[in-house]
Amino acid sequence: MLNRRKLVSSLLLASSVGGRGAAWAETVNKVSRLVVGFPAGGGTDVIARLLADNMKGSYAPAVIVENKPGAAARVSIEYVMRSDPDGSTILFTPDFPITLYPHSFRQLSYDPLRDLIPVAPTAKSALAFSVGPEVPASVKNLSDFVSWCKANPDKSSYATTSAGGTPHFVGVMFSAAAGVTMQPVHYRGGAPALQDLIGGHVPASVNPISEAMPLLQQGGLRILAVPSAQRSKFLPDVPTMKESGYDVVAEPWLGAFVPAKTPDTIVKALSSALESAVKSSSYVQSLAQFGNESMFETPAEFAARVKKDLANWGPIVKASGFVAED
Repeated sequence: MLNRRKLVSSLLLASSVGGRGAAWAETVNKVSRLVVGFPAGGGTDVIARLLADNMKGSYAPAVIVENKPGAAARVSIEYVMRSDPDGSTILFTPDFPITLYPHSFRQLSYDPLRDLIPVAPTAKSALAFSVGPEVPASVKNLSDFVSWCKANPDKSSYATTSAGGTPHFVGVMFSAAAGVTMQPVHYRGGAPALQDLIGGHVPASVNPISEAMPLLQQGGLRILAVPSAQRSKFLPDVPTMKESGYDVVAEPWLGAFVPAKTPDTIVKALSSALESAVKSSSYVQSLAQFGNESMFETPAEFAARVKKDLANWGPIVKASGFVAED
């Protein structure tokens, strides 16, 4: 009887590795948490909750979202990296605290390559470069906007959703590519940035298209370009910056990480559960409602993406001279 139990147990564990139930042997009876470094109700939080709903029962008995905002998302990263590496605490974050912060902060309490294991990206969000009523209606494209900036250097600025985030550095890259000096105006979130854009207080803004599209439909702004490698399927008539003659490409993602030293069996199990979640029709359709697309890569592929993005952003941040405030 004992040998039989041992055999059954071994077979169950072996069959679980790399499959949807891999973590059950490690995390059974534990509630797993997706830790989000932003308040409830924001874009990252909404996507995390969609994931949690689609992961119930496939990875752990329950998966919940735990919001830990603070220090521009650094609090959440520090919390996860110091958690037990048992698969029950998962960081869910946009790209910039992982790929941009190491270059913009003089001192950072974490090293994303040392302290975290990339598991999978789960969504990608295209950005939109928009102009508001301060810019004349005759400005139809990026080239027109560049000409307007050169003719109005005292007005040449753009709104960003935060200092040191991806939208900020999209503006930096575009300014360099266009040969103009655009001053970034930093806001705490996309809503106040767009409010000032449509109010005529700032001429341009860089935001996720999910934030810009409702105002586009209302006629409050014009989207001149997207800095993606390809046109957004949600804005098929809007050209990319590269199509418009400016070599600017930035494709933000959101993804899951676990603490360093998390066993490989758990990493594989979480990866498998996330793959099932992001490929579910309910998740894909829900993302599309606010202009995002589902995305998935294996842990190895995602780790390579993180390293590549880290390397790519380094010289851009350095050339800008930007240093984040501690």
